[in-house]
Amino acid sequence: MIDNAEVFLPSLLLSTPFSILLILYCFGVFLSNRKYSNWPIYKSILCIVGCFIAIVSVSKPLTELSHYNFTFHMLIHLLLGMLAPLLIALSTPMTLLFRVLHVHQSRKLTRVLRTMPFQLIVHPIITTLLNIGGLWILYMTKLFEWMHSNPFIYIAIHFHVFLAGYVFVVSIIYVEPVFHRYSFIFRTSIFIVALAAHGILTKIIYSKPPIGVPLYEAERGAQLMYYGGDFIEAILIVILFAQWYKACRPKQSESLMTGE
Repeated sequence: MIDNAEVFLPSLLLSTPFSILLILYCFGVFLSNRKYSNWPIYKSILCIVGCFIAIVSVSKPLTELSHYNFTFHMLIHLLLGMLAPLLIALSTPMTLLFRVLHVHQSRKLTRVLRTMPFQLIVHPIITTLLNIGGLWILYMTKLFEWMHSNPFIYIAIHFHVFLAGYVFVVSIIYVEPVFHRYSFIFRTSIFIVALAAHGILTKIIYSKPPIGVPLYEAERGAQLMYYGGDFIEAILIVILFAQWYKACRPKQSESLMTGE
């Protein structure tokens, strides 16, 4: 039996950063609208929905149910690790931050983001290892069992799941300022590898559940992970290919005009 305190404290610690992010984002929109043209409403909506989904995914009753049922655990994985990061990334909080900072503050932030550690964090290969590789470690080792018996591990893993999902998104689709850009072919190749690794993992979970998970729950959870993940990944594919098409279109137009 899970004690209420064991669920409440992790939920509070996990949901607080998203509440703060939402408040700061709304305040940033207010400041931005005073200095520049109005910030796109759809981006504000994306941030609100993304933060709301993240907060719901780490709050009762989902967190409580996830201790007993692997399907609910996998639902949290989809919401916190895939859907919320995508929506928040599309709301471009870093771009908003640059808009509200003073010029010298923006330059300082730019210098920090250009440093090697930050460049590595948003490298597509590194983000894939953090995101998909982290899931393999979680489900193929005893870490999944430890997570449900140790609140500190539980909190750390859930923070990792969101942050890894977020940096993965921004490393594949360039919706935020990126100071070292990789080609569409390179990012698409890495994305294909990530899709394959995610799909293989779901099939392994389906046939060989993590420690302590009944087979029937693993089957339902794996199906949710597979098809739900496909839906969110399809959105990423559409965005990536739309960006690729837009980047190539002017060159195609020039070639047609010059007859090349």
